Amino acid sequence: MESRSTKGTAMSQRSHTIDREEVAGRLLAGSVKRSYAPVVDIDWDAPLEDGKYFLPPQVLSLWGTEMWDRMSEAQRIELSRQESANILSVGIWFENILNQALLRALLHNDPSSLHTRYMLTEMGDECRHMTMFGRAIEQMGAKPFQLRWYQAVVVNLLPKTFRGTMLWVAALIGEEIFDATQRRVLEDPQLQPMISRLMRIHVTEESRHIRFAREGVRRRVAEGHRIDRLWVGTLQGVGGPLFQRLFTNPAMYERAGLDAKEARRQALANPNFRENQRRGFESLAAFLEENGLMRATSRALWRRGGFL
Repeated sequence: MESRSTKGTAMSQRSHTIDREEVAGRLLAGSVKRSYAPVVDIDWDAPLEDGKYFLPPQVLSLWGTEMWDRMSEAQRIELSRQESANILSVGIWFENILNQALLRALLHNDPSSLHTRYMLTEMGDECRHMTMFGRAIEQMGAKPFQLRWYQAVVVNLLPKTFRGTMLWVAALIGEEIFDATQRRVLEDPQLQPMISRLMRIHVTEESRHIRFAREGVRRRVAEGHRIDRLWVGTLQGVGGPLFQRLFTNPAMYERAGLDAKEARRQALANPNFRENQRRGFESLAAFLEENGLMRATSRALWRRGGFL
C-alpha cells in the first residue's frame, strides 16, 4: 500500500507539473500577442542622431569620476558607444550559452508539453536578440568584443554544467541585471532612438523569460534536495566578480582612446558605478534570498563584485 508521504510527494509533483504547464501556456499566449521581429521593427536605415549617447551618461562606468570631468563631449559619447558595444557583445555571449543549455535540457523533456513549446519560443526570441545586438553594433559604428581564448574555453563548458536549478538561476543572472538597467534608461532623451527601440523590444520579451526562469527556480527549490540548494546558492556568487570584470572591460577604454588601466581603476572606485550595479542586482538578490539561494559565500562574492 502506498504510504501517505509518498502520496503527498506525488500530489506535490503533479501540482508543480500543472503549474508549470499553466505558466507556459500564459507565456505562450503573451508571445503570440506581443513579440517582435527586429529586422523590421527597428528602422535600420535611419541615421544616427548627432550628440546622442549610446548609453545614458549616468549609467556609464566613468560618470562622475575625475577622468569623466576631463573628457570632452565627443569623448564621452565615444565611451558610451564602446560601453554599449561591450554590453551588447556580452549579451550575445550569454544568450548563446543559455540557448545551448536549453537545447540540452530539451533532450529530456516531453516534446508535446507547453513547457517545451515555451522553451523553444524563448530560444527563438534569443536568436532574434542576438541578431538584433549584432546589427546594432554594426549600425553604431563599433566593433564587437571577442572572447579571449581562455574565456572561450570556459564559455564552451558552461552550458554542460547548467542543469536543474542552476540552469534557471544562471538564466536570471544573465537577464535580470541587464533588464533592470534597461528599464530605467530606455526613455532617456539623451539616448540614440535605435538603442531606445532595441531596449524596448528586449525588455518586453525578456520579461516573459524572467517570469519563466523564476517559476523554474521556485519549482526546483520546492521539489529539490537541500544539497542542490546549497550547491547552487554557493556557486551562483561567481557571477559577481565575473560581471564586474565584464562591465569594466579594459578593451572598451582602449577603443575610446583612454588609459585603460587608469580608467578601470577609477571605474571600480566610482560610487556611481557601484550604485548602478547594486540597483541592477537588487531585485534578483531579493529573489535569491527569498528562495534560500544566497549563501554566505555567494553573498561575499556579489559584495566583492560591487553588487551588494
